[in-house]
Amino acid sequence: MSGLSRRQFLLGSAALGLAGCSRLGWREVTPVVNTPGMSMGHALRDHRNLPAPSASYKTGTIILGSGVAGLSAGWRLARGGYKDFMLLAGPEHYGNAAGGAFGELAYPKGAHYLPLPSMESRHVRDMLFDAGVIEAEPYAPKPRFDERVLVHAPDERLFVNGHWEDGLLPQQGQSQAEREQQARFFKYTDQLKQAVGADGKRVFCIPVEMSSADPHWLALDQQTFAHWLDQAGYTAPGLRTYLDYCCRDDFGALANQISAWAGLHYFAARAGQAANASEGAVLTWPGGLNPLARHLAQSSQAQWHEGMAVRVDETPAGVRVLCAEQSGHGFRTFTVDADRVICAMPLHVAQYVVPQIAHYGFDATRHMPPHAAWVISSFLLDGFPAEEPGAVLAWDNVIHGGRGLGYVVSTHQNITWAPPSKTVFTAYQVYSDRTPQQARQWLEHATPAALYDEAACDLKVVYGRRLQQCAIGLDITVRGHAMASPAPGFLHNAGLQALREHDGKILFAHSDLSGFSVFEEASWWGVRAAEKILG
Repeated sequence: MSGLSRRQFLLGSAALGLAGCSRLGWREVTPVVNTPGMSMGHALRDHRNLPAPSASYKTGTIILGSGVAGLSAGWRLARGGYKDFMLLAGPEHYGNAAGGAFGELAYPKGAHYLPLPSMESRHVRDMLFDAGVIEAEPYAPKPRFDERVLVHAPDERLFVNGHWEDGLLPQQGQSQAEREQQARFFKYTDQLKQAVGADGKRVFCIPVEMSSADPHWLALDQQTFAHWLDQAGYTAPGLRTYLDYCCRDDFGALANQISAWAGLHYFAARAGQAANASEGAVLTWPGGLNPLARHLAQSSQAQWHEGMAVRVDETPAGVRVLCAEQSGHGFRTFTVDADRVICAMPLHVAQYVVPQIAHYGFDATRHMPPHAAWVISSFLLDGFPAEEPGAVLAWDNVIHGGRGLGYVVSTHQNITWAPPSKTVFTAYQVYSDRTPQQARQWLEHATPAALYDEAACDLKVVYGRRLQQCAIGLDITVRGHAMASPAPGFLHNAGLQALREHDGKILFAHSDLSGFSVFEEASWWGVRAAEKILG
């Protein structure tokens, strides 16, 4: 930028762009609230008021669900030359990789970034190379990535004690002993990135299935991450608050609620690198992972059909799927006969859709992983709310010990000399202070005003009245079963293991099979299911 640093550029841009926002009066914004799948799922769960099928179809394979797992299955089938398949969209196109837009301003309605893929995540490297995100040498230790997708600096900042700091781990005001604990923790987790079990496999991998099965390391799964941290002497308040944030962000639960193996996996498994980015960089788009999901859909050239599965039954000839789609104020139903089906849906749905799921080794009463509830809220802003002097807006902005998980800025990746006249701040909220069932019950009956208060909880801490002076629109997405949380014992869940290994007319593919929800795991199970069909 001709000697102008990005930080200086952003400071200047902020000064130019904030004046218009600060002149605006108080605005009352009524949120648009989306609850994808909730009403339709509840209505269909007990097959209430369903008419007789009005149509029937035949196909070689039907994929149930258009989230990352289903899209990955279709992508892999197409790459294998298999074309005789149909994709049933489910209650929401793209699932947790859905996106929205205020005019030309895209924003995520779910997942918003992807870490650099590790060497083991070859399937993700394949996808990124196919999408042009990896520009060269996809299987090299350090591929070259499209600069437009690598998150730009400043990438993250932390609001602590009323001021912003770079990074997400608090530094100011930390004692020497606390700093030493931080350094010791990260030195240990860096060493774990290279740790190998007795079976010769890396201890912590993405996908999880490729991790070592060494009993010594698997024993970590029998205790909580908080207990392990206590035993290892990691008690510094700043570090523990940060680690709780990490667990909430990736798992929807606190460190005292998740497996110690999962907590360490968060830090030790993400070993991806890039030729043109620093360690720890991530990939992101203004619409979160939605552009990548759309690429998978387009590449598969699948025949999409609206609706969701109501019942899946094996037949002598294959599989019959009863499907329903909304028609006016009711539903119309149709059947699909296929040789095989890929159930790319979360297990809390599959337990009702596949009535014989227990025959495949999964007992929902014993094997169902807990699912955390999330709310994703995107504020359309007419200008940018003023920052404190010297502070620079980052892509990811987190409040230390905040109620929410912070907010990301949709226009962050756009580098222009003039700041955009409008932007979108997307805030994330997870309810780890209550049980998942309590969270879902609260969300089901929450008023728009209550949801607004939740959506704005972190933004109000930073901007106060300035938020209402800029906000002109708000889109809220409520996800009651957003992600599985890896509670202690999740690696030893016999029901999940049975579904992972099952190979028959009905196949299962979803991040739930891994016990936690990230793109790499969802896509892995979609690819694995497709490869079983390809033979």
